[in-house]
Amino acid sequence: MAKDQTGFLRGQWKQEGLFALVARMILGAVFIYASIDKILNPAAFAKAVYNYQILPEGLINLTAIVLPCLELILGIFLIIGLFREGSLGLVTFLLLVFFGSMVFNLARGLDIHCGCFSMSTDGTNNTPMVLYVFRDGLFLLPALFLLYRTFLSRRQIADA
Repeated sequence: MAKDQTGFLRGQWKQEGLFALVARMILGAVFIYASIDKILNPAAFAKAVYNYQILPEGLINLTAIVLPCLELILGIFLIIGLFREGSLGLVTFLLLVFFGSMVFNLARGLDIHCGCFSMSTDGTNNTPMVLYVFRDGLFLLPALFLLYRTFLSRRQIADA
């Protein structure tokens, strides 16, 4: 069996297409970046999770510890292409949960700091929640594209 001499990224690009590779890299980088401050400031992230008023109190600290680590692992997996289908499915699910949580709180009239990337809540963050919803909606676009590309287009080819 001949060894692939094309290199890691070139081999990935040929396999999945340039747009899909770029979308996967961007989502991976977003998840890694989002996890770092949460991992470094778990108490502040727990407060952000509490402010959503969705989870029972007993799950807030567990979520504040587990979720950032999961985001980091999934981001790394997306970038290196490890467990691609599962990682992509979990990332898309998490983005849908994040998006839904923000829309839910926006509908309830709560305008809270989303806790997405920075735990700094020193009173200088006046970003309206609707902008967080819009931004997370934009993150969903490449995730849904990759989900379609990974699962649905593969099934259509198999059915043909």
